[in-house]
Amino acid sequence: MDGAIMSGNSIELTKTAGGIPVLTENIPTSASAGFLIAVRTGSRDEYDGIYGLSHLLEHTVFRETRNMDSFEMAKKMEGAGGELNAFTAKEMTGFYGIILKDTAKVAMECVADIVSNPLINEKDTELEKEIVLQELSMVKSEPETYVHDLFETNLWNGEQLGLDEGGTEETVKPLTFEDLRKYYGERYGRPNLAVFATGNVDREEVASWAEESLDGMTASVVNERKEPKMPSAGYHYHENKTDHVNIGFGFPTAKVSEEERFAISVLSAVLGAGTSSRLFQNVREKNALVYSIYDVAQHYSDAGYLAAFMSCTGKNVEESMTQTAKTYSDLKKNGLEKGELERTKNLLKGAVARGTETTDSRIYRMCRAYMTHGVAHSAGETLALIDAVTEDDVMAAADRIIDADRLNVTVLGHCPRGVRSFDLSSLDI
Repeated sequence: MDGAIMSGNSIELTKTAGGIPVLTENIPTSASAGFLIAVRTGSRDEYDGIYGLSHLLEHTVFRETRNMDSFEMAKKMEGAGGELNAFTAKEMTGFYGIILKDTAKVAMECVADIVSNPLINEKDTELEKEIVLQELSMVKSEPETYVHDLFETNLWNGEQLGLDEGGTEETVKPLTFEDLRKYYGERYGRPNLAVFATGNVDREEVASWAEESLDGMTASVVNERKEPKMPSAGYHYHENKTDHVNIGFGFPTAKVSEEERFAISVLSAVLGAGTSSRLFQNVREKNALVYSIYDVAQHYSDAGYLAAFMSCTGKNVEESMTQTAKTYSDLKKNGLEKGELERTKNLLKGAVARGTETTDSRIYRMCRAYMTHGVAHSAGETLALIDAVTEDDVMAAADRIIDADRLNVTVLGHCPRGVRSFDLSSLDI
């Protein structure tokens, strides 16, 4: 498996004359090609009190450019066997096209046009605002997703890192096209841009395209992020009339090194990746307390968290938290079981291998890694970094992160009164 993933798929970094990073991963056997332009600005970088700009702008620039409206662009891309999409995150915004290798230039043209030539007028902004408001409402109606947003908001309370990526209904409604134009003019340009390409692509052609399309764009604001304060313990209950209760249960992490990041990922997988994981076996299989449970290691550029997310009935909330705490505590106190490290690393390597099978997943992985950590590893390099994690590395991460004084819990649902205000010190961590 390793050799097949590693062969000929190195990621090459070059820069345009204007200094824009261009990362390419050439896969000669691929029938498709992907192109992504990322902007180093997201929800944590918005103006104080004016939130939702990044996401609304991401939507609005698709409406119309100086060269095409959205319908013309859609016909052009789809007629060439491709699709356009975009995403907004806390630390970046990305625009990408995935297309047949023989029509790659169509995707390059359309993605660059969206980023460099949007009109951003009042009509388009107001139309797209209605769509964004519907999207925000939909997220709230999906508690298994919404609990992630609430957990981060509560964890990073008072920090911009805790802001919802899309803003809220209250912050999005007042936004105007002038707000979007100002934000676009300040943030969309060098040195906030980076370009990514993967699949059957020509590296020199990609570099030339990036230089010709983007070097003329200059940002007047380079985001200077303030590292968030490490939060102390907190319990947050949100009433929601649903059949199930959703819980986020975890610990913040500070800025970490490359090696520590991979150790935390292995730690998270031991706890809650797959049905053989500790949380799944203890909380669900042995005690039948939850319908679903898994663990997440979330990494940002200067912070992150390790957290379990679970869904259960209201009567099981307290015992689910008790058993989750015991699972974390047992790992920290007693270490790994025989064979657990290798089994978990193989699980992670399998996920990496499966992630190489689509152009979409390859380009997103490359973009997220580079924009967050300043380095993008090939799949082969990632496998080697996973292999290099030792039991001592995992236990050092557990000792550092699993801390009762930092435990944060968010509960979303309808619970018995005793759970609506809960004493976290009663948990064994």
